[in-house]
Amino acid sequence: MKQIVMTSALLAFLPWGAEAAEGRLLATGGATTTEGAAGGGLVPWAVISGYTEDDEMGGTVALTRAQVDDYRLDVTAASFSYKNRFEISIAAQQFTLENLGAELRQQVFGMKYRVAGDLIYTAMPQVSVGALYKRNTRYDIPELVGSQRENDWEAYIAASKVWLAGPLDRTWLANVTVRATRANQFGLLGFGGDLNDSYDVRVEAATGVFLHRSLAIGLEYRQKPNNLSFAREDDAMSAFIAWFPSKRVALVGAFLDLGSIAGADNQTGYYLNLQASF
Repeated sequence: MKQIVMTSALLAFLPWGAEAAEGRLLATGGATTTEGAAGGGLVPWAVISGYTEDDEMGGTVALTRAQVDDYRLDVTAASFSYKNRFEISIAAQQFTLENLGAELRQQVFGMKYRVAGDLIYTAMPQVSVGALYKRNTRYDIPELVGSQRENDWEAYIAASKVWLAGPLDRTWLANVTVRATRANQFGLLGFGGDLNDSYDVRVEAATGVFLHRSLAIGLEYRQKPNNLSFAREDDAMSAFIAWFPSKRVALVGAFLDLGSIAGADNQTGYYLNLQASF
């Protein structure tokens, strides 16, 4: 499968507020992050992938491409969900250092469980807990720059809420995720470093608004640790537009600002994500 206009993790904003036909509302399964979990492009949300409910099973497959000035990330991901309660996911990442003619590879395995609340129908936000296991399959460059380990676990808790009749009579969404991590550049440069080798607690957030029942725009922000002395690591931000023409397909595009990556400053660009749900 070749990457077609892949999108780097969908900052998908679910057109919720729109059609409720047959079960869950359109887009309530979110998009696919670059790490494979359901949510936006940069941030896992409390949503569960697909459109499952009751005793149903489902999931997603997704392709993503993120391109900034000196680097490119390609991701192939898939997820499986059960009863709108439990999700498992897998993602294969290929990070190309175009200025060096080299590449990094990482596998990400994820689990997420909805513990309380509902995205739309309860006053309490939907709350989910999740864990990610990340494994570098090409570790020579991360080790060279001071990474302390080639694989590691991350844990997070996310809270998401949708308001169907929010300001300006639009549907709005907000998400906050708190993650324990020691990843360098999302784990692509390994975990821990000479500056810090302990878990840091970092905050991630997303907000969006529905322009149409199948079209939304929004922002995501993700804090990152700074573990390596050879180069600082900046937080990541994106501004996205997400289109959900049906419950089967989602397409997300975004402007990315990743700051400094491995000593290369002002890394800005785009990402695209194409997701199929079943």
